Amino acid sequence: MQVDVQQQLKESLDFIRQHTDQQPIMGLILGSGLGYFADDLGHIDRIPTAEIPHFPKSTVEGHKGFLVFGSLEGIPVLAVQGRTHYYEGHSIDKVAYVVRIMAALGIGKLLVTNAAGGANRLFRPGDLMVIQDQINFLFANPLIGPVVAPEPRWPDLHDLYDPELIRIIEEAAVAQQIPLRKGVLFVSSGPSYETPAEVRMIQKLGGDAVSMSTIPEVLVARARGMKICGISCITNMGSGMTANPLSHAEVTEIAKQNRVKFRTLLEGAIPRIAKT
Repeated sequence: MQVDVQQQLKESLDFIRQHTDQQPIMGLILGSGLGYFADDLGHIDRIPTAEIPHFPKSTVEGHKGFLVFGSLEGIPVLAVQGRTHYYEGHSIDKVAYVVRIMAALGIGKLLVTNAAGGANRLFRPGDLMVIQDQINFLFANPLIGPVVAPEPRWPDLHDLYDPELIRIIEEAAVAQQIPLRKGVLFVSSGPSYETPAEVRMIQKLGGDAVSMSTIPEVLVARARGMKICGISCITNMGSGMTANPLSHAEVTEIAKQNRVKFRTLLEGAIPRIAKT
């Protein structure tokens, strides 16, 4: 039976509009250990995603499961506090469902964030990296299947991460004296971490950081005509690059340790991004 995505979106939006009348112009997707940023917004309306019709449930520790409508320096934003992942068993289109909601709300700009492993040997845990491009090893795409209007059948991915928004993030980092890396995000499905051999492959393919998220949302955002930018918090080095075993607890802990730096960068960049 074919799913009527337009009808599902209508039912989700009807529910959301019963709980807030805010009109966000920018969306934020907050990665593992980074969801606290939404708690500092002003004029918050918080909607549990588990109550929204057709919205996939987040089951990962560190992802609370809320849509947080609020403002930052007068800019109305929607922050996703608890993304869903392909490895949780959701269909790939459901992983990106929140972006279709954002588009239906009239949001035109999207900032994605994630916790990522470092594949670039110059990186260190705690670094922030602005995403320049991506490599999709999910072997899945949320745009497969019937076209969801007004999305095109074959969206172009040139300058997927908007160069102007990248420049704004870099300028905000300089102004706040925050060291900032630049690089390519490599994404696989997880939930297992990469082997040392896979990390070496990622390095040869040009990946600088490794994640299990982000790409599904970005692909739908591009199809919906949004301007996109992204920041990765490097929480660990890839398997085999150090003697340390990898764990989700380490990922969330390193992200928390860098919350001031991360929040400062976003507070400096978001108002300018929203006004472009």
